[in-house]
Amino acid sequence: MAAAFSSYSVAAAFLCLLAANGCCGCPWFLPATFCPGPTPDPIPTPDPAPATPPPALATPSPGSGSGSANGSMGGWLDARATWYGAPDGAGPLDNGGACGFKNVNLPPFNAMTSCGNEPIFKDGKGCGSCYQIRCVGKVHPACSGDPETVIITDMNYYPVARYHFDLSGTAFGAMAKDGRNDELRHAGIIDMQFKRVPCQYTGLSVTFHVEKGSNPNYLAILVEYGNGDGDVAQVDLMDGGEPTVSWRPMRESWGSIWRLDTRRPLRGPFSLRVTNGSGRSLVADQVIPADWQPDTVYSSDVQFDE
Repeated sequence: MAAAFSSYSVAAAFLCLLAANGCCGCPWFLPATFCPGPTPDPIPTPDPAPATPPPALATPSPGSGSGSANGSMGGWLDARATWYGAPDGAGPLDNGGACGFKNVNLPPFNAMTSCGNEPIFKDGKGCGSCYQIRCVGKVHPACSGDPETVIITDMNYYPVARYHFDLSGTAFGAMAKDGRNDELRHAGIIDMQFKRVPCQYTGLSVTFHVEKGSNPNYLAILVEYGNGDGDVAQVDLMDGGEPTVSWRPMRESWGSIWRLDTRRPLRGPFSLRVTNGSGRSLVADQVIPADWQPDTVYSSDVQFDE
């Protein structure tokens, strides 16, 4: 048995290293702390098929309320939670993730971040979504039962349940009673509950980061800090050099980054129209100036209603 467990451990470590472009999501037979905290690749790529079939996924029972991870705000659903990275960290070693958000260890994210498996991450369309999470004493004696809010900033490639949150060490420990954060983290993997909640970025407006490498023929923009849904379903651009003054649809590049490739050089200022998962739109008029620069943040004066 010891030899068998050792071979599983080596295989698990190899899978975790392969997950360098997303969250680890440890196999059922190992605690999450066994896996190294990977650094996401800028462009998520499909995972290679494992040499041996993974264990069957655990299917949770229905939550105590209605709703789904894909839909609008609803009741509590059952899930499983692991954690990765530093015990008091934000998950990825570079404080980023597969959504493209940067410095998630700092406000307003405050390291309260999580990977989500596909029903939650939704191929990037779930980036920025906010969820309340909780665990109760019957799951682990260190659980507080108090809800904490996390933001989806990364992808979980190796789920251990139908809904799997691979949390930052900070977020996982936040579900514990006072002074028992490390005790809860030592559990490695726990049952938990979650529900979708509105994002609230008090005092912040929707913000646009023009990505490195952008130029007049290629414009890539990261969208952040939208209240309400928090996610982005579509971004459209109107550029100052457009003779017909019409909206041009951008396409999702990866995570929450949207891009526009064009043969005709773009000329600022740029207006951006952002549509969230509920179909609500807002317009940031001429938010990016004519003298825009790559790797620069531009804050709008608009925000989705809370």
